[in-house]
Amino acid sequence: MLTPSPITPTIPFDADGVHHGHLQLPYSRDDAAYGSVMIPIAVIRNGEGPTALLTGGNHGDEYQGPVSLIKLANTLQPEEITGRVIIVPCMNQPAFAAGTRTSPIDAGNLNRSFPGRPDGTVTEKIADYLTRYLLPLADAVMDIHDGGRTLEFVPMASSLSLDDPAMDAASAAAADAFNAPFVTKLVEIDTLGMWDIQAGESGRPFITTELGGTGSTRPHIVEITDRGVRNVLRHWGVLPTPAAPPTGSSMSDPSQRITVPEHGAYITSETDGVIEWLVPLGDEIAAGQPIARVHDHRRLGKPSVDYTATIDGILAMRHHPGLVKMGDAIAMQATLD
Repeated sequence: MLTPSPITPTIPFDADGVHHGHLQLPYSRDDAAYGSVMIPIAVIRNGEGPTALLTGGNHGDEYQGPVSLIKLANTLQPEEITGRVIIVPCMNQPAFAAGTRTSPIDAGNLNRSFPGRPDGTVTEKIADYLTRYLLPLADAVMDIHDGGRTLEFVPMASSLSLDDPAMDAASAAAADAFNAPFVTKLVEIDTLGMWDIQAGESGRPFITTELGGTGSTRPHIVEITDRGVRNVLRHWGVLPTPAAPPTGSSMSDPSQRITVPEHGAYITSETDGVIEWLVPLGDEIAAGQPIARVHDHRRLGKPSVDYTATIDGILAMRHHPGLVKMGDAIAMQATLD
């Protein structure tokens, strides 16, 4: 028997139809002694079939996923699907409401808090409910990310490198099905406590994305996200498979496969200053090529510092704000396959 969670869903998970509601987490605070954190959730169900769990807003300053998932939750009808779609567009609702990467309640980074604790902080309680209550309902999981306020990525879908060959292949196939401009295997600086690892190692196909960023949305990336979510639902058998797109349609263009090296992919700033980009995001780069220059804005006359590519490939991610600090990852490089 599961240890009870303090979170209570306000809607059923097993009833056919469209259900919009919340995951209600009691949270006593100064301005509401009997207050609650209310995390929006939608369940759309049409009989027996696969269950897809779709999540966004894992970090509160990422908007591509929430925009596309809110639209999907508001428009998807039971007669369109076979099985069930569970949509949580703003997983870390306190952070999302504040527009911050981490929670303003407990400074928790939800994507470093899994598997969570039912008796932990607010962020840990959210992670625990997702791990022990929602994940077991799912046959496949997609978590939509972008770079947030501080990073900008080329639009990519990715899977994890898993020890289980069958799950590794199933997840990679789903990432291909998303049909983002780029597709890769996930390589992160820090994976401890990530939803990606929790879901990916649960024996279910799992994919994630990095779709732009900068703390806003872009029309072309919203289009990629809207289409990609439905592509994956078709791939998983939840939506019917459509006819092949017309020849020459952007929907038929294959993704460019890239590889993020396990070592040497990231370039970290060793200085504070204002950054000058020397190559655009997504451009091809060559090892030894200067890609960014950091100028000391506090002491004039001090030489600037150039940061050079360490591999041949593309600039797949860049630091977005104009100011950088020592220790900031300013770039992620990837090779073209």
